[in-house]
Amino acid sequence: MNVNQQPHMASPYGQPQPGYQGYPQSGYGGQHVPGGYPAPYAPYNGPASAYQPVSQPSVSAAYTPSAPSSFAPTSTVPTQPPSTEGTPQPYYGAPPQQPFPTAAPPFSAPGPTQPPGPPLASQQTFPQAPPPSQPPFSSAPPQVPPASYGGPPPPVQASHPRAAPPTSQPAAFPGGPPPTSTPTQYTGPPMQQPPVSQPSSFHSGPPPPPTSAAGFPPQGGAPPRPPHPGIQGPPLASQGPPMSQANHVAPPQPGMLAGPPVPGMAGPPPQPGMQGYPPQQNGAFGQVRGPQPGYAGPYPGQQSYGAAPPAQAPAPPAPKRLDPDSIPSPIQVIEDDKANKGSEPFVTGVRGQAPPLVTTNFHVKDQGNASPRFIRCTAYNIPCTSDMAKQSQVPLAAVIKPLATLPPDENSPYIVDHGESGPIRCNRCKAYMCPYMQFIEGGRRFQCGFCSCVTEVPPHYFQHLDHTGKRVDCYDRPELSLGSYEFLATVDYCKNNKIPQPPAFIFLIDVSYNAVKNGMVRIVCQELKTLLDYLPRENPDVQSNIRVGFATYNKVLHFYNVKASLAQPQMMVVSDVADMFVPLLDGFLVNVSESRVVIESLLDQIPDMFADTRETETVFGPVIQAGLEALKAADCAGKLFVFHTSLPIAEAPGKLKNREDKKLVGTDKEKSLFQPQVSFYANLAKECVAQGCCVDLFLFPNQYVDVATLGVVPTSTGGSVYKYTYFQAQSDQERFLNDLRKDIQKKVGFDAVMRVRTSTGIRATDFFGSFYMSNTTDVELAGLDCDKTVTVEFRHDDKLSEETGALMQCAVLYTSCSGQRRLRIHNMAVNCCAQLADLYRNCETDTIINFFAKYAYRCVLNNPTKNVRDSLVNQCAQILACYRKNCASPSSAGQLILPECMKLLPVYLNCVLKSDVLHPGADVSLDDRAYLRQLVSAMDVAESHVFFYPRLLPVHKLDVECDTLPVAIRDSEERLSKGGIYLLETGLNLFLWVGANAQQELLQNIFGTPAFGQIDSNMTSLPILDNPYSKRVREIVESFRAQRSRYMKLMVVKQEDKLELIFKHFLVEDKNNSGGASYVDFLCHMHKEIRQLLS
Repeated sequence: MNVNQQPHMASPYGQPQPGYQGYPQSGYGGQHVPGGYPAPYAPYNGPASAYQPVSQPSVSAAYTPSAPSSFAPTSTVPTQPPSTEGTPQPYYGAPPQQPFPTAAPPFSAPGPTQPPGPPLASQQTFPQAPPPSQPPFSSAPPQVPPASYGGPPPPVQASHPRAAPPTSQPAAFPGGPPPTSTPTQYTGPPMQQPPVSQPSSFHSGPPPPPTSAAGFPPQGGAPPRPPHPGIQGPPLASQGPPMSQANHVAPPQPGMLAGPPVPGMAGPPPQPGMQGYPPQQNGAFGQVRGPQPGYAGPYPGQQSYGAAPPAQAPAPPAPKRLDPDSIPSPIQVIEDDKANKGSEPFVTGVRGQAPPLVTTNFHVKDQGNASPRFIRCTAYNIPCTSDMAKQSQVPLAAVIKPLATLPPDENSPYIVDHGESGPIRCNRCKAYMCPYMQFIEGGRRFQCGFCSCVTEVPPHYFQHLDHTGKRVDCYDRPELSLGSYEFLATVDYCKNNKIPQPPAFIFLIDVSYNAVKNGMVRIVCQELKTLLDYLPRENPDVQSNIRVGFATYNKVLHFYNVKASLAQPQMMVVSDVADMFVPLLDGFLVNVSESRVVIESLLDQIPDMFADTRETETVFGPVIQAGLEALKAADCAGKLFVFHTSLPIAEAPGKLKNREDKKLVGTDKEKSLFQPQVSFYANLAKECVAQGCCVDLFLFPNQYVDVATLGVVPTSTGGSVYKYTYFQAQSDQERFLNDLRKDIQKKVGFDAVMRVRTSTGIRATDFFGSFYMSNTTDVELAGLDCDKTVTVEFRHDDKLSEETGALMQCAVLYTSCSGQRRLRIHNMAVNCCAQLADLYRNCETDTIINFFAKYAYRCVLNNPTKNVRDSLVNQCAQILACYRKNCASPSSAGQLILPECMKLLPVYLNCVLKSDVLHPGADVSLDDRAYLRQLVSAMDVAESHVFFYPRLLPVHKLDVECDTLPVAIRDSEERLSKGGIYLLETGLNLFLWVGANAQQELLQNIFGTPAFGQIDSNMTSLPILDNPYSKRVREIVESFRAQRSRYMKLMVVKQEDKLELIFKHFLVEDKNNSGGASYVDFLCHMHKEIRQLLS
């Protein structure tokens, strides 16, 4: 809604819709009326003034779920017995008490005069009751033939708070995955006509044949409207501004994106009192839609609101747009998961159990499967056959974060030492001892759970079995009872069969003109003096045994001898960059405590030595070669920290040219911009990996530096790229130094090799992340830190059985920062299913999106971005069409039916499609796109979630008395209130958006000034003021930063300020400037794609 909208719409839902009068609608929390339909809250349709009050009271029982007990509801507990046709179904299976958008959804805290947000689609009923045989949208669990679930649930109809006119109705979203068991469906207003003219709803059953031209069943008895050109899927525009109350925080819905606007359809007329922002999200952004035949009565407030619907009136009533509050809300799903799964510990002993969402705080108890902090799967119930997997198109993948940091209340993996003999392994497949090994013959042999081979138990490991066949020492041994643990590796697991040396850190600093001028050189040298006390160590009480070395460079390299016996550091220059070598062996890599005085002297001198430099050209390839040669000479693994400013154009190996060409964007040649310019760096990366040389690159560019090429070595060695464009010491120093501190101190392993073994029937076929592979099975990482993930895709190579399930074991061999060789083992067992419904009941959408983003971002290297986007949409449509066809109960084709656990797939997928990598705006540089592409490839699920669907917190609703945060709101401009202040987090940035009408007291408490005009929009940190509000807001900012691997710089954005365009780019449910669809439009587009596949 428009930010400026007045809260006058207090009863937006709840007035009868034009043309349908008196049909009971259940609003947010409509009660059930005797017929079994939820009680009315009429849909909101147009400016408030046009509504007449509705006679029924609204209630707050949003919708009661009525998933039959035979389904496993995913996140909610149905509170009603299975319903028969006419009962409202829960939208998505959420418990009734937290209806989607219910009247005051727990988290939605609408402003004082705001009506509750409309219920989610699947729980809304449209104004007329649909004929029993076709529920408008049911959120009932999908009906499937009884065989698969115990009897199909009757379709249910949820009411939609706002009824959308027929064709423009949203498709029904059924949420009823079998899986989740309550399909969410969105339906349009039920009609009183024969079923065929039923509105499109979001349903959980399969759709009946399409009935209206646009593909939505006509609604309300109106004759079908002609399809709108350009509308994809049910047009949803005709509703009045969606629940756009001024400050209404409707339960957030999944982030939907819009398809192309419908020509000629405009959003609703502005509401009185809206002056500033066009009513976005309502209607098809900003265009005026002409009346459409088949609706009774013109849109804005004509008398037909309360009049009886003309029988088949051709009169053009207002077009309706899909009500944003009737479609699945990400915030609602996040809040429901917190309520349902946040209080109990997540016990990993149950096979195939989906964990709480990444947005939920929960405690993990390891009882035999790895914690979701280490491994998250796209599906916890995988198809038994490859045919079934192909039919569903659900990707089978695991996102593995082997060295993930655990919260303080969870134990780090135990270290198991089997002495000289090393870990016990299967003779055939070499899987490590784990809870899936079955001991037989009284404990003398064990049968491998992965390949079924029988192996002798070594005498020193023998133990008797109890009456259940378990070893009596089972719970005393981590490898027999836990999902994650470590083995100390023997010398056989070491390179060249010798114990590794402790690793080294080498700092390579660009001292060209730009680096000196922007302050980077001085800042780095100053900070390193302190940071050397914080090098990684296993035991906090012992000094780190990591050695350090220093070099600087521009067109030539300068190496420094900092041996403890010297009075002053010595510099040696290597100007022959074509044949790089390290000019000193002794004194380059030193122990910090022994050489501290010499190192500090060097770091004090470097900024002054190069203060007057005029050298602007730099080299880059020889810099990495120099660090690599130093590690080779010392025969150790390690990490290079390279601080670099410009495109390396000086004559040297790895020299690059400026190839930035915006004209190629959007053409078939665009893919070349993501590929490295030269093959030099790929070959260099291979050498680095062989030595265990990981590279972290800190870039400070003022123009194009070709991140696609410079990033090759970091992203192939398990390193990271950090980018500070137009670096200014004053405003960017804090972010850079925090990133540097975290990067140097974080837990890291060196010279790592990871292999994923699986039980018979599936195998790992594809890998995504920052690593190198010299064969098809081993993932090689010169460095592996606690933030890096490796994503693994699995394919079938045989049939699986439901009884045994499927197993995977991830083993990572690495050198710890103390120089100890270790094996970290993570085990995971998932269920196998012969019914598609079981697959759709146990998927994790956040992990699927993480996989799709990585897959798509790799595809842009070889395919035009448009083809990549189209293939993502197609695969998503196939996933949802397969569900609709095979798992949902029969229903009209006008309904969009979504599986409960995937109801957010469209909104999140749209965020991926609109991202800068796949659909850039004109102002997005090629370097930024290459940087983001590399960054996402190693992201974990929590980071990709907030990156694609940012968190938007209403700071003005903060209760300083309690520790809980206000409930987030959906990422849409219409959810912002002019009187509010909002904190938006993307994982890389923080924005504090200040409304022009924010209360003076609030501004005084946070910014120290009561006047909106006096707030300094250049501030990057909030003033430290002595009041509880200031303290609490700063604590929230710090807690957000602590959760992310990179420091997020804070930007203050005043309403209508120039920075607001950047902020709005992250309101991902809205249409964006580069042509990205809004959530509503994209949902319609998805519905259209699904219908095409089904027909």
